[in-house]
Amino acid sequence: MISLAEILVLRGLMPIESLDQVGASASSDEFLISELTGAGKVTEAQVASARAAQLGIPFVELADYPVDRAAVEMVPTALLRRHEVLPISIDGNRLIIAMADPGDVIALDDVRASVHLMVHPVLAEQADLRAALARFVRSDGELSDLTTAIVDESGADAGAASMQVSEASDDDAPVVRFVNLLISQGIQDHASDIHIEPGEHELMVRYRIDGVLHVMQRAPRNIQNGVISRLKIMSDIDIAERRRPQDGRMSVRHADRQIDLRVATLPTVWGEKVVMRILDNTNTAMSISELNLLGRNAEVFKASYTKPNGMILVTGPTGSGKSTTLYTTLKAVARPEINVITVEDPVEYRMPGINQVQVNPKAGLTFASALRSILRSDPDVVLLGEIRDHETAQIAIEASLTGHLVLSTLHTNDAPSAITRLIEMDIEPFLVGSALDSVMAQRLARRLCDRCKTAYQPNPEDLVHLGLGYDGSYAPPTLFAPAGCSACSNTGYRGRVALHEIMPITEEIERLTVSRASSLEIKHMAVSQGMSTLRVDGWDKARLGLTSIEEILRVVA
Repeated sequence: MISLAEILVLRGLMPIESLDQVGASASSDEFLISELTGAGKVTEAQVASARAAQLGIPFVELADYPVDRAAVEMVPTALLRRHEVLPISIDGNRLIIAMADPGDVIALDDVRASVHLMVHPVLAEQADLRAALARFVRSDGELSDLTTAIVDESGADAGAASMQVSEASDDDAPVVRFVNLLISQGIQDHASDIHIEPGEHELMVRYRIDGVLHVMQRAPRNIQNGVISRLKIMSDIDIAERRRPQDGRMSVRHADRQIDLRVATLPTVWGEKVVMRILDNTNTAMSISELNLLGRNAEVFKASYTKPNGMILVTGPTGSGKSTTLYTTLKAVARPEINVITVEDPVEYRMPGINQVQVNPKAGLTFASALRSILRSDPDVVLLGEIRDHETAQIAIEASLTGHLVLSTLHTNDAPSAITRLIEMDIEPFLVGSALDSVMAQRLARRLCDRCKTAYQPNPEDLVHLGLGYDGSYAPPTLFAPAGCSACSNTGYRGRVALHEIMPITEEIERLTVSRASSLEIKHMAVSQGMSTLRVDGWDKARLGLTSIEEILRVVA
């Protein structure tokens, strides 16, 4: 049989001299291929295509393949996940399945026994196959089966499952598998949070995907105690305490990556609600360009964070991407020759080369006390998780006035309101005006799916009425609307894009600050000096096809 290396040579993907390095064994053939892929000379997809030619079976690229959902639904979800195979079409009495290893006869036999049809394999690249499985193979059916198993085990005793999970460490126990599957599916769906909410008659699981909550699973109330107890054990939370809120943290392995989750419990009238924040570093923008700052906003922000001192505030509601912006800015300024220290509650993302301090109020380590201590540790850049009170704000202001670059967050609706908020915290207006360098307000809007977004011509009168920055003096540009496809789970959106409002503290704004002007007066001055409001920045990003008008109106008042 012709070797993989020979096929790659025939296709012009590998020099013929490479054949001299390949011996008679298949292992030496594979070794050479792995070296070439590692060096970037041959892609994994090219190797997979060559392997398909070697075996005499078709090769498919699943990213654009029209997968038949009826074929997918014929095979149990658990079996597809266990063997990593995906049915893609039905041809008469034959089921066509995509596999990364067509020689896996056990997988072929299991699928054949399940569907009672002839099974024909086609070869797909493994990464492509895993991505397609994440899109087409949902956990819903498997979760329903596990729910039934948990109910059968616990019987009429609602606390039995809780007792079982606290005593057993069996990874195959239904409660354990149910929780693991919920977390795994949440990570696959790129959810930012997993909500487990007890009700009067049922337990509801919701995922927050791209800022919007979606109901994932409804389960009988019988399994509530078992599921919540399992999560508490994983998060090192007191399993016996149910009357007060608790916080914890867990780490899980998913697709050969370590994923951290921040866990919070909250007593409600129907039991404890659990919210898990998925802290996935791979979903965090780690370069300034990925923040999608446009034009003047990019110039103003760069001018602020490249200064040796001053305070930069990022404002917005919870979940608006403030932490991502701060970490991205830290990565841009952090260098071996400067000392960067952060004070956070909690430390969400670990970053190499940066000294990160976790607030611990029980031990007396508050934001204010930690900030006082780290200023004695000779920092150049200080990141403060949040300014919450007068003492923290006062120390942060003084730190920025004594030669430190201070980055922090504040909860306000827009950039001008940050000034009045600090003054309301009893900070002297002249100190606020002197210390602040710039304020960025931001929101996260859902990003349109590049595969299915559809162009349309908007009505000029409607755009003028919406107050997005379009004045009707020119023909409206082509905009885009969500459509829905398999790549975006038929939502029309995939990922998120930030809308920004960046206000530099100019002399005029500093004078308004000292005179205790209202936030509205400060906003009028900032706009007259060129500041783009959140709506105007959203309009600019809608014109670029990044998001839709509906999304801008949803996230910006």
